[in-house]
Amino acid sequence: MKPRVLAFGTYNVRKHPRVGILIDGLRANGCTVEEINHPLTLSTAQRVEILKKLWKLFGFAWNLLGLWRALRRDARAWMRANGRPDAVLVGYMGHFDVLLARHVFRHVPIALDHLIFAGDTAKDRGARGLKVRLLNQLDRMALGACDLAIMDTEEHRAMLPSGVNGMVIPVGAPDEWYAAGEAAEKTASSSREGIVFYGLYTPLQGAPVIAQAVRELADRGITPPVTLIGSGQDFEQVRSIVDGLSNVTLIPWMEPEQLPAEVARHAISLGIFSTTPKGLHVVPNKVYQAMAAGCAVITSDTALQRRMLGDGVVYVKPGDAHALANAIEHLLSDAQALHAAQQHALATAQRFTAPQVAESLATWVQNRKRAYITESEQ
Repeated sequence: MKPRVLAFGTYNVRKHPRVGILIDGLRANGCTVEEINHPLTLSTAQRVEILKKLWKLFGFAWNLLGLWRALRRDARAWMRANGRPDAVLVGYMGHFDVLLARHVFRHVPIALDHLIFAGDTAKDRGARGLKVRLLNQLDRMALGACDLAIMDTEEHRAMLPSGVNGMVIPVGAPDEWYAAGEAAEKTASSSREGIVFYGLYTPLQGAPVIAQAVRELADRGITPPVTLIGSGQDFEQVRSIVDGLSNVTLIPWMEPEQLPAEVARHAISLGIFSTTPKGLHVVPNKVYQAMAAGCAVITSDTALQRRMLGDGVVYVKPGDAHALANAIEHLLSDAQALHAAQQHALATAQRFTAPQVAESLATWVQNRKRAYITESEQ
């Protein structure tokens, strides 16, 4: 019988596709996965805002308790009908959900997709003192409630407290991004044009660096279509930098279902460019997604991104708008170099499909099932 995994929590696959990648990957690697999911309808930005402004926890907690009642009810009904699952997967931003999972699924292995440390993220966005200490404690509680912490990089795994079992699984990209890339490949490469950036305008992204690079290109007389999608704390700064540039389109929000095709129609997609400590040890979702969509990708030159992505992207010095402008100009002025960068991105993206990235997690589930059967027979 296939190992049975329950994906559990208040995750929202539509807004945060990471857990969907893990679910698809587990299924592709021989696991049966069912979901007990009551999504918390908060964006990443709103969740992080709660982590920074702790007084907002009261409203959040009331909402969460209602969802938890439904989760607990459904989980108990599932176990009455099906027995013990072989493992539980708690989705991304499950700092609180994993505490409930530990209570409901006693003696069941729990894997927590712990892509971000609450304390580290809040600190990166300006929080200090007591807030960070409380959030660090939340991280420790969440990690103490799981049997496996799923991290996206070795750098993040190195941040785990002693005694916490960690596994590195790259973020990867959902199938729809690969489909968008394939659709774009069927058209002439010349149909892709311009530059796109999307995401939260937070210090991690380095969005003002992008805006400064676009302004510098305009000063050189280079004005390709530029689409900047998103909003956040750096948005007003970005808008002021690109003010008056007719080639720049600012889109504060785009539905997740629209993003793959929108990004895939561009020649170049931009990653992150910050110099913050957090910015130096992540590979963001958008880089994996844009590679899958077949764009040439430019992102910051960090040891981590070089190790993970190889020649799949073009690298520039973090925080260096001039270097970014030069890299964009080079690709726009050299059709052969641009095409090569797009092909390298597509080839590299094949290492980060759902079945590829989730293979080690499926093996962990299978091993835990075998261990439980062995213990039961003794």
